[in-house]
Amino acid sequence: MNKTGFPVAIATAEAPARTKPSNYPEPFASRMAGRVKQPLGDLFGLTQYGVNLTRLAPGAVSTLRHAHTRQDEFVYVVQGNPTLLTDEGETQLAPGMCAGFKGGTGNGHCLINRTQSDAVFLEVGDRAAGDHVSYPDDDIKAVMGADGKWQFTRKDGSPC
Repeated sequence: MNKTGFPVAIATAEAPARTKPSNYPEPFASRMAGRVKQPLGDLFGLTQYGVNLTRLAPGAVSTLRHAHTRQDEFVYVVQGNPTLLTDEGETQLAPGMCAGFKGGTGNGHCLINRTQSDAVFLEVGDRAAGDHVSYPDDDIKAVMGADGKWQFTRKDGSPC
């Protein structure tokens, strides 16, 4: 442990998986079946940005297709061949490939594993205050609350 009580380094394979599989309310949360996130940045007390190692089983999706108003996101493929879905269409990814998504562009994106093997990738995203998330394919939206937690509603503002 370092002076702040966080580990100096870890073996990534030993990082615990997120205990709550998804922050989405139902019926959206169950669509994340087959996704396992290991929140690596949190283990070191990082607060300015998040880092997750995410594993998608065959057929699993990373998230609902979404776009942030402020948060920049970056993914780096470690293993497998997930398909990146964006407003431009589909792009097959492979180990060593990466993609980035600038906040405020409105370009909805997600990854889906259409192969028969697991896909593993690093996700990095800042934690910009006042961020909003739109979901072009689903009747849901999200706002980052003052407490740092996502608050979900339907697009018309009614509760999910």
